[in-house]
Amino acid sequence: MTRVDVKNYLEKIYNVPVSVVRTRIQYGANNKRNHKNQKVKKPDYKVAYVQLGQGQTFQFPNLFPEKEETPEPGSVEDIQKEFMENERQRQAADPRRGGVTDWFGL
Repeated sequence: MTRVDVKNYLEKIYNVPVSVVRTRIQYGANNKRNHKNQKVKKPDYKVAYVQLGQGQTFQFPNLFPEKEETPEPGSVEDIQKEFMENERQRQAADPRRGGVTDWFGL
């Protein structure tokens, strides 16, 4: 992306007023060698420094919002929740053992 592309992207998608965009190319290191003694080079990549308008802040959008806690009955999530609850109850320690661990058989 060019600096004009970055500026347009941020202004159109995120509605953020951008004042300046500076870009540079970060060259990858090529001082390593593989098991065949061939030079191995890390890929180059572009870095963009974005300066926002005065008093503006940028907050990343929430890409993974929380789901509702009550799944509809008969759905996969409901079945998984029931199964996990049954497994938790099955694997819970027996209160009659008085603090003795399960691996210590009496």
